[in-house]
Amino acid sequence: MIELVALTKDYLDVTVVDHVSLTVPDGEIATIVGTSGSGKTTLLRMINRLIEPTSGSVRIDGEETRKMAPHELRRRIGYVIQGHGLFPHRTVAQNIGTVPQLLGWERTRIQKRVDELLELFQLPPDEYRNRLPSELSGGQQQRVGVARALAAEPRLLLMDEPFGALDPIIRRKAQDDLLGIQRRFRTTIVLVTHDMDEAIHLGDKVAVMDRGKLLQYASPEEVITRPASEFVGDLLGTGDRTFRLLSLHRVADAVEPEGPAISGDLTLRDALDEALWTGRSAVPVVDANGAPLGRITLAALARYGARPQ
Repeated sequence: MIELVALTKDYLDVTVVDHVSLTVPDGEIATIVGTSGSGKTTLLRMINRLIEPTSGSVRIDGEETRKMAPHELRRRIGYVIQGHGLFPHRTVAQNIGTVPQLLGWERTRIQKRVDELLELFQLPPDEYRNRLPSELSGGQQQRVGVARALAAEPRLLLMDEPFGALDPIIRRKAQDDLLGIQRRFRTTIVLVTHDMDEAIHLGDKVAVMDRGKLLQYASPEEVITRPASEFVGDLLGTGDRTFRLLSLHRVADAVEPEGPAISGDLTLRDALDEALWTGRSAVPVVDANGAPLGRITLAALARYGARPQ
């Protein structure tokens, strides 16, 4: 859906973004990670022409963005910044309805969309619709900011350090909320962060930048296992790779089937026979009504069968 082709931005004699090319497929999340001054925010802002590139091009669905009027382009693209950027004197409903109103949506359609998004973000409309941003917690303000960006049903969402101001617990919840919403709407997202853990957790692809250059653009697993440079490896940290690889998978991915359970009325010999025959180190046990009692392990069977001292 999004193609960046040799995208470059110069300020006088300083190159802030240096011939960056990458593609973000429709319905995927690309995270851009790097230290301060790496060019990641400038790269993001060139997608919706908040910053005009010096050279190169941005294509959305094959159409070059420089052929579109900037204001029309931005109304097609959701944009979320750190600190949410809500209008302080407008209610939650008015904030969320900003772009649909600019697009000329009917009032009833805007109201319906506002309430739908508030419900989606677990903010009951009757309770939050008429509140001002100052009456919300930081996490609630951030949710309203994302809801506003999604209000006009954009297929593309740009996010610049959206969770940077949140404390770690709320931040993780906000990240998981974003993943759930992205899976529901299949929105294409480009997200800038300085946090490698966040980039790996959220991204289908991770772009690592340094001094304006794109050092690596690959799946989280490839970035972790095969960092393209020493800088990428340093961003990952020397002792964290195992934990980061584990973070890419859910418990359900590694669960091994237990196989059939046995009755608690059977003998331990029967239990040993079942464990050895099926190659299991533990066998689930149920009562006469099929309710789980626990499990019997080979270690426990060995203890019972040990020679008396």
